[in-house]
Amino acid sequence: MGKNSAARLRTIPSLTGSAAPPDLEHLPSEPVTMFYSWLDAALAAGVAEPLAATVATVDDDGVPDSRTLLLKDVDEHGWAFAGLASSRKGRQLAHNPSAALNLWWQPMARAVRVRGVVVEADEAQTRADLEARSPAARDDVNPDDWRLWRIDPSRMEFWQGAADRRHTRIVYRRTQDGWSVT
Repeated sequence: MGKNSAARLRTIPSLTGSAAPPDLEHLPSEPVTMFYSWLDAALAAGVAEPLAATVATVDDDGVPDSRTLLLKDVDEHGWAFAGLASSRKGRQLAHNPSAALNLWWQPMARAVRVRGVVVEADEAQTRADLEARSPAARDDVNPDDWRLWRIDPSRMEFWQGAADRRHTRIVYRRTQDGWSVT
């Protein structure tokens, strides 16, 4: 590859998806409402695996670490995902309970970014999440090791890509009174 790799990469088409531009004059005051509006559009557009998300945590050395997983829930309590407390993800969250989450919907050239503090759901919610998994998916899981986490977002970004690189970013930031939108 060498010195020609950048030239080669620039020949690969990018941002080929499209969606109606967001109505910047009528944005919801709550980011969860915005998310479900975008999710409904993604489902209507036939986006495959719209709940597949990349979640990044930080290891003991401060180095970011990411993985793909499924988003379990989004509501006023946060953005939920699950896994084992004994996993690398679980150990990292126990040491540094913060994370960033990214959803990428290529056919629409849209991304949703979330970052914030991570809190463990209560035992009843965690058990319910484990029980909702298929029998095959929970066969080898120690229920005491299963965790449901929620990112309590401080910042959320709804990104609409554009082929001309004049992307639209709608950013929600948590304030003392709720959310600001820019």
